[in-house]
Amino acid sequence: MKLSMQASASRREFIKNTGKLAAVSALANVTIPAVHAAGSDLIQVALIGCGGRGGGAAANALSVKRGPVKLVAMADIFPDRLQKDLTKLQTQFASQVDVPQERQFIGFDAYQKAMDCLKPGDIAIFATPPAFRWVHFTYAIQKGVNVFMEKPLTADGPTSKRMLNLGHEAQAKNLKVGVGLMSRHNRAMQELAKRVHDGKIGEIILQRGYRMHGLGGYFNSLPKPAGITDLLYQVQRFHSFIWASGGCFNDFYIHLIDQLGWMKNEWPVKAQALGGREYRSSPEGIMYVDQNFDTYSVEYTYSDGTKFFFDGRTIPGCEQIYSSYLHGTKGSGIASKAGDCGQPSSLYASQDLTNKMFWESKVKPEEHDPYQNEWNDLVDAIRDDKPYNEVQRGVEASLVSSMGRMAAHTGREVTFDQMLNCDFEMSPNTDKFTMDSPAPLVADADGRYPVPQPGIVTSREY
Repeated sequence: MKLSMQASASRREFIKNTGKLAAVSALANVTIPAVHAAGSDLIQVALIGCGGRGGGAAANALSVKRGPVKLVAMADIFPDRLQKDLTKLQTQFASQVDVPQERQFIGFDAYQKAMDCLKPGDIAIFATPPAFRWVHFTYAIQKGVNVFMEKPLTADGPTSKRMLNLGHEAQAKNLKVGVGLMSRHNRAMQELAKRVHDGKIGEIILQRGYRMHGLGGYFNSLPKPAGITDLLYQVQRFHSFIWASGGCFNDFYIHLIDQLGWMKNEWPVKAQALGGREYRSSPEGIMYVDQNFDTYSVEYTYSDGTKFFFDGRTIPGCEQIYSSYLHGTKGSGIASKAGDCGQPSSLYASQDLTNKMFWESKVKPEEHDPYQNEWNDLVDAIRDDKPYNEVQRGVEASLVSSMGRMAAHTGREVTFDQMLNCDFEMSPNTDKFTMDSPAPLVADADGRYPVPQPGIVTSREY
C-alpha cells in the first residue's frame, strides 16, 4: 500500500471522514491566501520556541537557496532562551535578522503575538514542546501562514485526531506545512527507498532500529528547585514528562521509527514492549523525578506479520549503537549508518552487512544536510505554489512512537487503532495555559511525579 500508509479499516475511515469535514469547514467563507510565487519576494519568519532545534531551524530557514528570507519575530516563555538564540542568529545572519525588542514576546500567548507580525504566506516555526503543537497550528491556519513544525507532533490519541483535522484544514487553505522528520529529505535515504520499493532486496522480512547512548536532552530531572512553578519546570524539562513531549521515547526514537516505516511503505499495526528504570539517582544520590524508562525494547508488527525490533537505551557506559537496518528475501540494507540518518545508505546481496555490497548512496555535497534539504524543499513549494503538507505522516509517525511507548509503559499489546482512539488526553487545557496555571502533572509530597507501572496501571501510562 502506498504512502499515506496502512493500518486498518477503522483508521482509514476516520481519516476519510475527517478530510470531508475539514474541507467543508475550512473552505467556508475563506479567501485562499496569496503565496510567494516570485523568487524575489521576501518571506518573513517567526520563531516560536527557542533553544535546541528552534535556533537550528531558524538558521536553516535563513540559509535556504531561494531567498530572501528574514527573521522578524521570536517567542518563548523563557527570556534567556530567546536572547541566546537571538544573539547567535544575529551573529551568523546579521542582515537577515530584524527582531527588535517590540517583536520579542514572552509568555504562553507569545505565539499569537509573533504570528501577528507575519502576513499571509510567511512562515511560522514551531519548536516548542509538542504538547503545544495543535494550539499553535490552529492559530497559524487562522492567520493563513505556512508552517514548519518540529517533531513529534503528538503524544496521545485526542491530540492526534485534532492534528489530523488541522492538517486537512491547512491543505484546504493551500498552506504549506513541513514537519521536522528530516530523514524523508535525506537524499541517500530517498534513493534507498526507491531501490527497496523496487524490490532490490526482495520483500522486507525484518527491520532493526537502535538508539542506545548516554544521557541526552532533558531526559532525567532532579526535583523541582525553588523559584519556578511546576508548570514552567515541566515545560522547561519537557523530555522528562510524557504529557509535554511523549518522553524520551517519542522525541529520541521517532526518526528511526519513521524511516523504517517509510522503507516498509506502511506503518506497524501493533506493538508489544518492555522497559525499565534501572538507574534513578544522580551521582550525588539524589533521586530523579522524570517519567522515562532507561531502557525500551519494542516488537512492532506490520499487517503481513513482518517484525520491526526497536531497542532504546539511555545509560552511560554501555555499548553505543545508533543505526537502522533492513533484511529482505534477496538481501539486506543499512538505512542509517550512524545517528538519525547517517550516510551513506547501502544494500547487500546477503544478510551479512560487511560484504557483497552492491549499492551505496552518493549525494551531492550541497545536499548532504537533510536539515537544510527540508527547508529548501518547503521554500521551493511556497515559491512555486506546489502542494506540500507533511502533517498526516508526522501525526502517524508520532502515533506509532506513542504506540511503542504505551506498550512498554503498560505491559500490554497496543494497536495503532487503540492508540489513535485512546481517549486519555494528557494535557487537555494546553490552549488555556498562563504563567500561573497548574501543571498537568502533580508531584507528591516528596516532589516526585507518577511513573509508569507496567501490569499495574494498564489503561493509561501513569
